[in-house]
Amino acid sequence: MDAILLQILNGFDKGSAYALIALGLTLIFGTLGVVNFAHGALFMLGAFCAVAVNKLLSLDIVTLSETQTTAWGTPLEIRTPYAEVWFGEIGSVLVDYSVPLSILVAIPVMLIIGVVMERGLIKHFYKRPHAEQILVTFGLAIVLQEIIKAWFGANPIPQPAPGSLRGMIDFGAAVGFEAGSVVYPLWRLVYFLFAFVIIGAVFAFLQFTTLGMVIRAGMADRETVGLLGIDIDKRFTLVFGIAAVVAGLAGVMYTPILSPDYHLGMDFLVLSFVVVVVGGMGSLSGAVLAGFLLGILQSFASMNEIKQVIPGIDQIIIYLVAVVVLLARPRGLLGRKGVMES
Repeated sequence: MDAILLQILNGFDKGSAYALIALGLTLIFGTLGVVNFAHGALFMLGAFCAVAVNKLLSLDIVTLSETQTTAWGTPLEIRTPYAEVWFGEIGSVLVDYSVPLSILVAIPVMLIIGVVMERGLIKHFYKRPHAEQILVTFGLAIVLQEIIKAWFGANPIPQPAPGSLRGMIDFGAAVGFEAGSVVYPLWRLVYFLFAFVIIGAVFAFLQFTTLGMVIRAGMADRETVGLLGIDIDKRFTLVFGIAAVVAGLAGVMYTPILSPDYHLGMDFLVLSFVVVVVGGMGSLSGAVLAGFLLGILQSFASMNEIKQVIPGIDQIIIYLVAVVVLLARPRGLLGRKGVMES
């Protein structure tokens, strides 16, 4: 049971990232009808918002020690971040919590990127075939990827979690198992809780706000909403911005789990589209359900006992599940009738 619990926790970890990215993808497709292959790049840009904030807060001043020397007898260089020089202990906290603080930067940055992307490019492809949408957004993703590569380099850039959240938690003891049987990284649990909050906030926004109701109505019948005198285009521009923010925040908080590099977006893009298809094109709840379901299945498939029986199953399990689901339910688990069927 402890092994099963551990794999479920690992599945929630992966599933949280899949669900957040797939949620944004589905939000864009459901409202705008655009198959956005640049969405993985938005996840990557969010991760590099965290990198940029960390680098900014870690800028340091070099002083020479008067008492310590190197092995060669020269004065030892002491590097102190400017944040600590200017703000003292508060500066140390800012440096330590650079990843969570990056959220404050990522929200406006990703919102602006999303709005500019939609107004500058995506809006011209609303009524174009999906194949053209895929080509242009995939090309945009490659451009963004190369910009990040040129600016930050090709190597992964590790991002530390806050010191107080780097430890392990005895999850097994907390739920009644033997102490030490299920020990899990605390930050991964933080990421799952963060994803839960973001997903809940998106659904609450769509369900309980006036703008959310307009968006849901537009997803169901865009033309009728337009005939009512509502400027649906402006609302949908905001939707694209919100989807970009969701993807960006997912990337920010994932950086301590997986060091970001320039092809991070591509690594998650294909898997996230599989999640969307399995959940059902245009279904927000289906995207979230499929994200966690496939994350848990992938986690169990990565167990050594499973891989010894079926080598490489952890690499293909998601695609096998997608084939089975689509054969049984061509619209996906919770797909809506008429979506992608014309």
